[in-house]
Amino acid sequence: MRSAAINAASLTRIDRYVLRQLMVALAAVSGGLVALIWLTQSLRFVELVVNRGLSFGVFFQLTSLLIPNLIAVILPITTFVVVQFVYQRLAGDRELTVMRSSGLSPLALARPALALAALAGVSCLLLNLYVVPASFTSFREFQFEIRNRIAAFLLQEGVFTPVSDDLTVYVRARDRDGTLHGVLVDDARDKTSHATILAERGRLLDTGGVPRVLLINGSREVIDRTNGRLNVLSFAENTIDLAQSGKGGATRLRDPIEMSLDELLHPRPGSFNEREIAKMRVEANKRLATPATCFSFTMVALVAVLMGTFRRHGGLIRPTLAVLTVVGLLALGLAAGNLATRTPALVPLIWVHALLPGLLAGWLLFGPQLGLVPSALHTRIGAV
Repeated sequence: MRSAAINAASLTRIDRYVLRQLMVALAAVSGGLVALIWLTQSLRFVELVVNRGLSFGVFFQLTSLLIPNLIAVILPITTFVVVQFVYQRLAGDRELTVMRSSGLSPLALARPALALAALAGVSCLLLNLYVVPASFTSFREFQFEIRNRIAAFLLQEGVFTPVSDDLTVYVRARDRDGTLHGVLVDDARDKTSHATILAERGRLLDTGGVPRVLLINGSREVIDRTNGRLNVLSFAENTIDLAQSGKGGATRLRDPIEMSLDELLHPRPGSFNEREIAKMRVEANKRLATPATCFSFTMVALVAVLMGTFRRHGGLIRPTLAVLTVVGLLALGLAAGNLATRTPALVPLIWVHALLPGLLAGWLLFGPQLGLVPSALHTRIGAV
């Protein structure tokens, strides 16, 4: 009894030892990869700082809302990378050999990796269900505010400011009280009536959250497309809406990623067409199934490291096959999502992709202990 208790305690210490290395590596790899991807993604929003005068504080506040989604996407991949790296290092340092010699089975050796996969899967599930929809909603609303409202109040003197893709404003001078002098507005939002508006003075207004500019003593010039004549309309006062949409109440359409799980599974009748409903169902199933890929990718890494005979100088075949397998699974995951969007009956493919590789790898690795895999087949696969 005493020897069994000592053996159990030693196993617990081994589990903690390996799990600690796995968690430290996961934090380092995930943090570095998230920072790299965040940097590349945030470059898309640099023009808001360069062309629209936003501060770097607002820039970082906007782009940091993308981080939860980045973590949820890369967590299964980084879990695979960490398990593969740490166990390969343990094998190279002969630590796995010592553990095997002490009588530890493949299941006992895999316990720390499975614990890490469970932790990563639960984290991914919480991110997908709660954090990512909330952060992405805040990101889209913040971006909408910047593009449609805030940017209009950041007009700079002597600069052609692109408020939107089809609306540009130039201000010659701006007083401290907000009065604008020498205002030019190039308005191409109405494709049938491209207008150029000139005014001596102007003042920015905020009515109902929609930016407008009050122009005083100016003219509106429009070319008549039917006869090519220039029509000029002089005015004493004119109000121009500076929102991206030509309509005063500019609204924002929500993406499926912003919706809660209940909204995705039970859309309001009549609010969405069939294609939108199909996308919502695919998004809901992806949120629930993606955490299972943490387990599947971990099992692929464990099969590559723990299965087969020990080789003194290591080997590249099994790690390379594991990497290629995960790359192939990622590609199949994208294909399964696209197919399920076009054909709703294929939604179960998302779950097959998430669960089947892990179950198959577990059958190969733990099957001999449970008597589920013939010894001849296990020996032949392990010789690769």
